[in-house]
Amino acid sequence: MVSSEHTVSDSSAITGWFKSSYSGGGQGECLEVARGHAGVPVRDSKAAGGPALVFSTQRWASFLTAVKDGHIGT
Repeated sequence: MVSSEHTVSDSSAITGWFKSSYSGGGQGECLEVARGHAGVPVRDSKAAGGPALVFSTQRWASFLTAVKDGHIGT
């Protein structure tokens, strides 16, 4: 299943996927995150069987903080 240290080639093999409550509308630009794993798997919601990136919990928390603080724009 794991193709490298930070990717999973078939994300459908991972359980616990959820989409943010902030996701909505018809843009199709949603990410899903899976709970209950050592790392934080993230995938494109339109590609359920496609690859996922896996972040450490510390790096994922840093990313979320940067987004919330406005350091990463849209």
